[in-house]
Amino acid sequence: MKGEYHNEKMETATREEIEELQTQRLKAVVRHVYQSNQIYRKLFDSHGVRPEDIRTLKDVAKLPMTNKEILRESYPLGLSCVPRESIIEMHMSSGSTGTPVIMPYTSSDLNQWAECMARCYRMAGGRPGDAVQITPLFGLFNGGFGMYHGARAAGLFVIPAGPGNTQRQVRLARDLKTRILTGVVSYGVRIIEVMEEMNEKLPDLEIGIFGAEAFSEPMKKRISDGLGIEVFDIYGMTETGGVGTLGQDCTAHDGIHVWEDHYIVEIIDPRTGEAVEDGETGELVVTALTREALPVIRFRTADLTRVLSRDACDCGRSHVRIAPITGRIDDMIIVKGVNFFPKQVEQTLMQIPGVGSNYQIIVEEADGVNDIRVNVEAEAGVTGFMVEKALKEALGFSPKGDVYPMGKLPRTEGKAQRVFHKKMS
Repeated sequence: MKGEYHNEKMETATREEIEELQTQRLKAVVRHVYQSNQIYRKLFDSHGVRPEDIRTLKDVAKLPMTNKEILRESYPLGLSCVPRESIIEMHMSSGSTGTPVIMPYTSSDLNQWAECMARCYRMAGGRPGDAVQITPLFGLFNGGFGMYHGARAAGLFVIPAGPGNTQRQVRLARDLKTRILTGVVSYGVRIIEVMEEMNEKLPDLEIGIFGAEAFSEPMKKRISDGLGIEVFDIYGMTETGGVGTLGQDCTAHDGIHVWEDHYIVEIIDPRTGEAVEDGETGELVVTALTREALPVIRFRTADLTRVLSRDACDCGRSHVRIAPITGRIDDMIIVKGVNFFPKQVEQTLMQIPGVGSNYQIIVEEADGVNDIRVNVEAEAGVTGFMVEKALKEALGFSPKGDVYPMGKLPRTEGKAQRVFHKKMS
């Protein structure tokens, strides 16, 4: 399993080397944000902490936590820590309501992003010269550009397809011998559907790198089987600098490797803010160590995960591994006293023979009380009773819902919307 590295020295560094580097970089980034940004300085001062108070890695706990709200309140560039003329690119959060989050980049930030993404490509088995087909949008959303910057750094042959026109995507992959496909999770499913319609095979396609949406194990298997590829779960967000900045799983598929030379991750109890033990599920908190324009400090991601291991992996990498994201705190749905996440619904649906990959979760609110409807696509013979029974066993209550013929629920060429909220009169 060993041997596919972009930066072998750093990816296989010892735990002592990683923590020494993290300590140095933590001190430096705290000085940087404190000295260069008034909002950060006031935040630190209000919590009684100054740069000289950060002496060891454990001192990260002294720093104030931040969240998406402080980024929105500082829109557009209030949290930037560099002069305006040093900013050469920007990207913006997708799928959020209200004020968006803007992430500015210096030349150094783009190089950092490219380094992290290139590691992800190599970790998935990508080699210089491989054709990579990039299907995320090239625009304000960071996906397309992040995949592009990393592919260039990894020496890949870039096919910048962008989203949509799926028949053309399939033809391009066939004609240009695409070996690596990147995209949002739901678009992988759409490509499978179109390939079946075209009666087309892609014998050169071997690797799929997907992210941006909840990614259950049953869904990974459907995409892997449907495309005949090995599937990888990539992780990163606008606030950390974009896709791939935090990491990805390797060929062992035993958790997501976090690039610890660039980020410190903590897992906290979302109610108390206190650290939890390794192995215990909590909210991921991220501190960016090497970004210049806008390094987040103890950023509460709202993503739920747990530390799987801090030991070296079979792939040779030594960076901490966290579990794939199980859900987001703000995505939790409460119905009839039961708390659950959309990913749990997906996991259940994917295990019902004949149920398709496209589904809707409709939260119906009446007088402050939530009910839920789950609509699915399925082959002939699948009944609503079968779906309801499986969901009751998994969730503890019986949702309403309808079964539609395959292909009848709406499709999107980009990031799928699975959860809909509806006010009932």
